[in-house]
Amino acid sequence: MSEVKKIKKGLDIKLAGKAEKVLEKADRSETYAIKPSNFPGLTPKLKVKVDAEVKAGDSLFFDKYCPEINFASPVSGKVIAVNRGERRRILEVVIQADAEIQYQEFKKADPKGLSREEIKEELLKSGLWAFVRQRPYDVIAKPKDTPKAIFVSAFDTAPLAADIDFLLENEAEAFQAGLDALAKLTDGKLYLNTNPNINQTKIFSEAKNVEVRQFTGVHPAGNVGVQISHISPMNKGEIAWVIRPQEVVFIGRLFTKGIYDVSRKIALCGSEVKTPCYFETILGASVRNILKGKLKDDEKIRVISGNVLTGEQITEDGFLNFYDSQITVIPEGDKFEFLGWAMPGLQKFSMSKTFFSWLTPNKEYRLDANLHGEHRAFVMTGEYDKVLPMDVLPQQLIKSIMIEDIDQMEQLGIYEVAPEDLALCEFVCTSKINVQDLVRKGIDLMIKEMS
Repeated sequence: MSEVKKIKKGLDIKLAGKAEKVLEKADRSETYAIKPSNFPGLTPKLKVKVDAEVKAGDSLFFDKYCPEINFASPVSGKVIAVNRGERRRILEVVIQADAEIQYQEFKKADPKGLSREEIKEELLKSGLWAFVRQRPYDVIAKPKDTPKAIFVSAFDTAPLAADIDFLLENEAEAFQAGLDALAKLTDGKLYLNTNPNINQTKIFSEAKNVEVRQFTGVHPAGNVGVQISHISPMNKGEIAWVIRPQEVVFIGRLFTKGIYDVSRKIALCGSEVKTPCYFETILGASVRNILKGKLKDDEKIRVISGNVLTGEQITEDGFLNFYDSQITVIPEGDKFEFLGWAMPGLQKFSMSKTFFSWLTPNKEYRLDANLHGEHRAFVMTGEYDKVLPMDVLPQQLIKSIMIEDIDQMEQLGIYEVAPEDLALCEFVCTSKINVQDLVRKGIDLMIKEMS
């Protein structure tokens, strides 16, 4: 077993409302949606029309510039809407689900007996390729590429993150089959990065065909980008692929069952949830039935698909995003507060020692979405460096993106980062800079320049 790498830079945001390891049942969702906006850089082309009948695993749309990459329906039923935005941009493809799911059949086989091209073909046909993402750029991987390595992070340190051990309970066979398939896709190593303080089940310690690396420490220790920077930093021209553990299970189910089965557990968490817990659902489900009767009603709330740092605000009848394994509910925070952030208090969280709450380091907070200020002059403070455990100068990188200096962006590490890696920089920023949006803008600019 390798030595344990401790991540010291970062910040754990202790929020109230951690999900208990209890699996509850909710009424099954009647509608499901796949949203092209969940896939950065994608230009979707529809393969179905409204009123079309589909099975789980049938393609709904594909990538215009890489047509072999399909995006599949998570359930069987009827396409009831293709919702569009400005300039007819596709926002959602909505399916009304059948009472019983009918699956499109794919090849059922032991991935250890298949070639690399056969595995790629099955992943592409089934729509599961969309779960394989690449670094640099944090976009869906290109099937023609061969990565230097593939990385799986077996733990999540984001605020109120779902317990991955619990998510993968009873999925050992599918998880191992998924690992066997992924190992065939690279000439390098398949890394499984674990945390000995968090990962307590044998599903990871007994995994085969992988090289296990161990990490501990504060968030973002669980981010795969941080782990890559400590194992095999990205250089210009190199490609690495990343995938999450539940998505490895989806791939395993494809080869063990021969179907596109994307049923999953998700955590319903946050201070505005009466009894935070887990639910079994299917990718893209409407969250209405999950939230029904579960929320406190004492003030206006914000529902987030994902965690509070990187998730997306959705409505109470919105849909679970493609890559998310949690729904977080927090106060909106749009009420007036006398003196705002300047008012002292033990209920306020701060990375610095601005409030006396630093005297209770294990306290859980009921934080809201209030920014406590507006955009200000962007000055050098050193705040970003305290929460980014990578060999990158974050503030200089953000400024180079602002002025669109390609050469400087390369030198400062644009190939190593994804928006989620700098989410804490955005959280601690006194200048209220939308750091993640700027990182995505810089990545999109690099893709455009390199194409």
